[in-house]
Amino acid sequence: MNSAVIVVHGGGASCISKDRKERVRQGIVKAATVGYNILKEGGSAVDAVEGAVVVLEDDAEFNAGHGSVLNENGEVEMDASIMNGKDLSAGAVSAVRCVANPIKLARLVMEKTHHCFLTDQGAAKFAADNGIPAIPGEQLVTERNKKRLEKEKHEKCAQVGVTLISSLSLFLSLLTRSLGTVGAVAVDCRGNVAYATSTGGIVNKMPGRVGDTPCIGSGGYADNDIGAISTTGHGESILKVNLARLTLFHVEQGKTLEEAAEASLGYMKSKVKGVGGVIVVNKAGDWAVKWTSASMPWAAAKDGKLHSGIDLSDTSVTDLP
Repeated sequence: MNSAVIVVHGGGASCISKDRKERVRQGIVKAATVGYNILKEGGSAVDAVEGAVVVLEDDAEFNAGHGSVLNENGEVEMDASIMNGKDLSAGAVSAVRCVANPIKLARLVMEKTHHCFLTDQGAAKFAADNGIPAIPGEQLVTERNKKRLEKEKHEKCAQVGVTLISSLSLFLSLLTRSLGTVGAVAVDCRGNVAYATSTGGIVNKMPGRVGDTPCIGSGGYADNDIGAISTTGHGESILKVNLARLTLFHVEQGKTLEEAAEASLGYMKSKVKGVGGVIVVNKAGDWAVKWTSASMPWAAAKDGKLHSGIDLSDTSVTDLP
């Protein structure tokens, strides 16, 4: 039997304030522990990644579910996707507004429809038809994200009239901050892999904007013969290079998981100046975590050990309870 492994991430970011770091660390560790326990009890990789992401969607510290950032109208619009590496079945949703856990809806799309992707009103009707309760949109709006939107709007207004060079510098700085997405990858005891990714998107985005998260091959990918990956970062950049599938292409070409992640992230940074991060596993139980943003909360559980970190110099290993 294979060794069960799960890796989770809480999104790439420019910095995480000191007062939030411990809460973020606790959230990411809880998600990994929940997912790992599902695997240890004989659950599938799909069960594990969904369970881990639900924990993060329920935690307002992360940009997904209850912690989702706001669009320019002050509303929450969420995206999510999930994929089973055993048969390449996949499900995704975008522009979801009044659902607590978009990843659960994405899994239902995968398992109860002949489609891979539902959006907006169609996704909402499908959720209602399948017993997923609609919640008031304001329940997903946090005070912290209201303030983030106000700050973003203020900074955007201050940019009117700046030079092209200043605009370019500003664009590059935007790529390196507030890049939160949550995700998980896992391999179960039967050697099946899966991924799940969920996000609230980008602060002050246009209504209807969709990033990489629900797009199979960009926000994630899973194939038992190669591995499973979940991505985070600037969605438009990730879409342009198909970051998830690009990374696994490098694995197919013989690179290790770490080499493949480094190559694809490096390509995205040099080609479109985009930054982000990836978590990857394969059916042998190998795993890797890489990012080019300033930080990325992550945790990995394997063989009774929990590895976790936030910054490049911040990695710890403890025994799982």
